[in-house]
Amino acid sequence: MKKRVVLALGGNALQKNGEATAEAQKKVAESVGKIIADLASNYEIVIAHGNGPQVGNILIHEETAATDKAPAMPLETAVAMSQGQIGYWLTQAISNAFLKRGKSTEVATVVSQVVVDRNDPAFKNPTKPIGQFYSESEAKKLAREKGWTVKEDSGRGWRRVVASPKPIDIVEKKAITEMVSSGIIVIAAGGGGIPVYRTKITKRLKGIDAVIDKDFAAEKLAELVKADIFVSVTAVPNVYINYGLPDQQALHQVTAKEIANLTKYGYFKAGSMLPKVEAAAIFAKKSRIGIITNIENLKTALAGHAGTIVKS
Repeated sequence: MKKRVVLALGGNALQKNGEATAEAQKKVAESVGKIIADLASNYEIVIAHGNGPQVGNILIHEETAATDKAPAMPLETAVAMSQGQIGYWLTQAISNAFLKRGKSTEVATVVSQVVVDRNDPAFKNPTKPIGQFYSESEAKKLAREKGWTVKEDSGRGWRRVVASPKPIDIVEKKAITEMVSSGIIVIAAGGGGIPVYRTKITKRLKGIDAVIDKDFAAEKLAELVKADIFVSVTAVPNVYINYGLPDQQALHQVTAKEIANLTKYGYFKAGSMLPKVEAAAIFAKKSRIGIITNIENLKTALAGHAGTIVKS
């Protein structure tokens, strides 16, 4: 029996050197495709991915080119657009990698809706910056006109900020599970998923402007498809304590409880490593394995010989 693995690729996985064009990002995706093709003989694979650079560019296009006849699409629709875009690149790259080996396999992207709680506290305190930068006066004018929340972003200008609620469920979980069980490599929950909520009385789904953290969404996906291993694929080979300082220390084998203690004392930054270690620890608590590593060490980490491995 192959072990089932959910890989959460960082949003910059297709922009290692700031690649902007589709062709440049497809070229980077080729290296990802080769690695996935190598792993597929030993694992059932589900891929989630970030979309930060790509959805940001989509929003800029939508906002700057909007007219009365062709208005800008809302954020939740832009996330869906980015899922199709990145899913296409990865699907093609993985399929082509198999063909180069004289093999073929089914690869499918599932445009995924991720359910959140409309009353999640995150909606009362939006913190996730999206889209382009504005002057203070432009940002405040847009806030009045469109009902946005805007904030100054690290001295670089003003931006729209949205909520980042926790994922509760994935609407397409049954279809994803059935495809993986039949041998299909599935790409799902891209960009953290399209944020949706269920109405109180009818339980109908409605989109909502928010950004779901891709590591938390991928961890929820790993739970729902009953994966054996969850991997947050990032830019560094390990999680480090005191990262970037002379006394930095790589973490190799740790427990979910140890991660909780390190988090309590502020060793991980909210906008960087924190969601990755928290997601890995959540998954590990269910007597499974969470891993954080870079794509170069992915194969070795899955074998238990590299990366930061989190267990219960």
